[in-house]
Amino acid sequence: MFRKILTFPSRNLKYILPSVIIAGLISGYFIDTEPLKSFMLSVIICTIYPSMIGFRFSDLALLKEKRILLFNLLFNLFIIPLIACITGFVFLQQYPELFTGLIIISVVPGGTMIIAFTMLFKGNVKAAIKLTTVSLVTGSFLAPLYLYFIVGKYVPVDIVNVFKNIAVVVFLPMGMGILTYSVLMKRLTEEEFNSRIRPLLPGISSWGLIYIIFTSISLKAQMIIAYPGLLLKGLTALVIFYILIYLTVITVARKSFSDVDGITLVLSLVLRNLAISIGLAASAFGPQTTMMVALAFLIQQQSAVWFAGLNRKYGILQRRKDGIRAE
Repeated sequence: MFRKILTFPSRNLKYILPSVIIAGLISGYFIDTEPLKSFMLSVIICTIYPSMIGFRFSDLALLKEKRILLFNLLFNLFIIPLIACITGFVFLQQYPELFTGLIIISVVPGGTMIIAFTMLFKGNVKAAIKLTTVSLVTGSFLAPLYLYFIVGKYVPVDIVNVFKNIAVVVFLPMGMGILTYSVLMKRLTEEEFNSRIRPLLPGISSWGLIYIIFTSISLKAQMIIAYPGLLLKGLTALVIFYILIYLTVITVARKSFSDVDGITLVLSLVLRNLAISIGLAASAFGPQTTMMVALAFLIQQQSAVWFAGLNRKYGILQRRKDGIRAE
């Protein structure tokens, strides 16, 4: 029973998140939810902390599949931020805070769902774990610089403050996660951790996400209701953003990787780290930016499920007939 309650939000995100957004809009329109803001930073840290349990710096040096790492870094550092810039310039020029949210999503890779989805959809799990580690570290260091240079002329970006917030919402939970993992490994094997503990971690984080999204939406509910175009613009830009990522990555994966590594590459790039993104948005930027990241929760996970189903049915990532040797 406890397991079901704990994992209920993560198992039902496609229903929970729209309900939380609607509840936030209604509550914020009629009630002053400002007091909830004082707990935001603590909740953000507690939300990200479970996703860091199992993180190991040693994974950075152990990835044998150099080619998939190279492509992963190329997309995360250059191509996906470029896609976000193009999408933002086309759809969000008049909405700089929404544009900022889109850029945050694009420059903070390494989502914790990558490993779970790779395992579920028969990808290269070992590579997924290591790609997630590499992406998270590089993205965390470079995110403040990208934000400063890309959106700094549209919204104020205090680069020092962003670095401080990255330290608080990424590296503090990371240290806590590494310590927790080392304690658990004294009592559990790696297999026991992966089967008994790891599946529960997204459930713990999802309860924190509910609080963050509800609070962020409710704080600006009156403005959002007064200007419903914000939601429509945000959703349109996000749908286009994710479609372009899928099309670009699938094209590369079909030509350059085996089916197993191809699905790993796609998932490692499409599943952005929205937990850290919303934490950074809520702690360093405005409610509209946080709302933009919150809307991505409605699209990202479900799109990955649809992609995996289509790939299973139609062989989207099927290798060329002349063959690509598996790494």
